[in-house]
Amino acid sequence: MNTTTTRGALLAALACVLVGGSFTANSVLGGYPYAGGQFLRYGLACLLLFPVAGKDAADRLRGLAPRQWVRLALLAAVGMVGYNLAVIAAERTAEPAVPGVFVGCAPVAVAVLVPLLDGRRPQRAVLYGASLVAVGAFTVQGWGRTDGMGIAFSVCALAREVGFAVLAVPVLRPLGPRLLAATVCAVAAAESAAVGLLADGTGWLRLPDGVETAALLWQAVVVTVVGFVCWYIGMQRIGAERATLFSGLIPVAAACTAPLVGTGSYGLAQAAGSALVGLGVAFGSGALRRARPGRRVPGGPFGGTADPGHRESACLKGRSDPARI
Repeated sequence: MNTTTTRGALLAALACVLVGGSFTANSVLGGYPYAGGQFLRYGLACLLLFPVAGKDAADRLRGLAPRQWVRLALLAAVGMVGYNLAVIAAERTAEPAVPGVFVGCAPVAVAVLVPLLDGRRPQRAVLYGASLVAVGAFTVQGWGRTDGMGIAFSVCALAREVGFAVLAVPVLRPLGPRLLAATVCAVAAAESAAVGLLADGTGWLRLPDGVETAALLWQAVVVTVVGFVCWYIGMQRIGAERATLFSGLIPVAAACTAPLVGTGSYGLAQAAGSALVGLGVAFGSGALRRARPGRRVPGGPFGGTADPGHRESACLKGRSDPARI
């Protein structure tokens, strides 16, 4: 891997580790109104992100086509508001391990779906690596207590995780990581407010207690602001398929942080699963292969390239700095 792709991989890994911690934060928000919590999370993140989105942010937003705004609305509804709703709903009848296992299978779905949408065959190395990641995720989390509803909402979380990766690709280049993160947070905040008013009426928002405030601040500042930006930068540099491999780190991080709030433990099975996830990520991302200068891999709007010059030009076109920050 060259310097550009290595940095992209590290940023994607950091983003997924932060998201993994959000599973534990979600476990202490079960009593807080869902829509109100998401409104506070994404609203605060939006306020923090827009000032650093770039001086030409307004011009780039005005340049978006109507279909791109529709895609942004879907990205926020499916990959953010819907994703968190599914995770929180799953954890009401299931241990955090269960949605974590399903979300850990996202690399397999993306490794197949993204190439097909791009008119090419799945890459064997990425697919094999994604399979190792999925097995490792299951080993890390095991199969905790759950019921039919917990499984159903966990499947929904998986679908929304896949949508979060796929829907973002076409709007990443024109907006860049920071402006994309800021824009979808603004849209997600508006969608959360609408859901809250429709579902809960005047009770959709209340003052959080101390523990809830800490969890919401973690999700807004660390997971959303930092995590989304790192994720989108990583995706821009290494492509959606390889970036999504790192989502296998989500259950690893969830397993590591769960003991902090007394919702799980970390033992031999978690260590073995973590090793499998690491091996799958390394194999699928190409870290175990020596990259030849200028070597290109099948790309297109959903793919990646090993040509560092191409990556840097893509970043400049999207006005990014080196991405759910």
